[in-house]
This record gives sequence, C-alpha cells and structure tokens, in this order.
Amino acid sequence: MSAKLPNKKVALLVTDGFEQVELTSPREALDDAGATTHLISPASGKVQGMNHDEKGDKFSVDVTLDSANPDDYDALVLPGGVANPDTLRTNDKAIRFIKAFFEAGKPVAAICHGPWTLIEADVVRGRQVTSWPSLKTDLRNAGADWVDEEVVCDQGLVTSRKPADLPAFNRKMIEEIAEGVHAGQHA
Repeated sequence: MSAKLPNKKVALLVTDGFEQVELTSPREALDDAGATTHLISPASGKVQGMNHDEKGDKFSVDVTLDSANPDDYDALVLPGGVANPDTLRTNDKAIRFIKAFFEAGKPVAAICHGPWTLIEADVVRGRQVTSWPSLKTDLRNAGADWVDEEVVCDQGLVTSRKPADLPAFNRKMIEEIAEGVHAGQHA
C-alpha cells in the first residue's frame, strides 16, 4: 500500500459474532502500513469470530471497552457480521465510543453490517454510505444516502458492502487514516 501509517493508532471494535475476515483483513492491512491496532471489546479475554454462519477463530481482546479512551486512537474500524453490530448497537458505551470519533473528526471505517452501529450513534444523517443490502432501508430511514458500491467515502467515513469489497475498503481506509482529521466528519 502506498500510504503509510507510522505513529497511527487504530481501534477495532467488536464483540462475539463478528465476520472474521472483516477484522483480520483490515487489521493486516493496517499493520502492514505501520499502524498500531488494538482489538477493543466490551468483553475481556477472547471474542468469537465467524465465517458466515460457522464459528471461526477466537481473538484476544487488547483493551476492554471500559478501559478504552477514543482520544488515544486516530481512527476506528467497525467489522460486520450479523450478531456483532446488533449486540454493539445496544451497548451505550460502544455507541458513545463510536460517536466520539465522529465528534473529533477522526476517520471511521465500517463494513457489511457494521453501519448498524452508526445508525444508533446517529451519525449517518446526510451522509453517503453503503452496507450489506439488508441494511439499506435502515440506513435510509436514518437519513443516509445509501448506494450500492464496493466502497464509499464521505468526509472520512468509509463504508463497504461485503467481504469481497475488502481490497477496496482497505485501500480507502488507509488513505483516509493517512489524511487524518476530516472537517466534514461530524456527529
């Protein structure tokens, strides 16, 4: 990747039930670009990844959500999976954590079902986004302009539809993180 991310620290927020490749692929891309990544979760210990509807690997949590401070991070990544964002969007601390990145103008990247949490954080109104197709109506009802494209970027908010979009998602995510704070990124 052409953009390098030395001295950038990126939070990856998940709980049990995340789509494994939507965590591992962006994390590997970020690590390869020189960023420091932390897996953050409401749970401590390990969280369960999924390969579609089959259990995948378990991953060690680096920082619990209770201990995580959004001020310590330059960007946020929100993997999908169905259970993961559905659980996170009911967690007030997770929603406050997500919203803090928007309030600070920091890049946020969400893929597949990940944008469900963005709806709960009330940060999609007036923004162009994409997602897994079943979220289209939810996002439109929350005021977003939903489009069917492999990657969409709106002022530091990067969204993609599915695992097949990961190469484009990762490239755009790294580009936006390298650019830093975006004036148009807001809660």
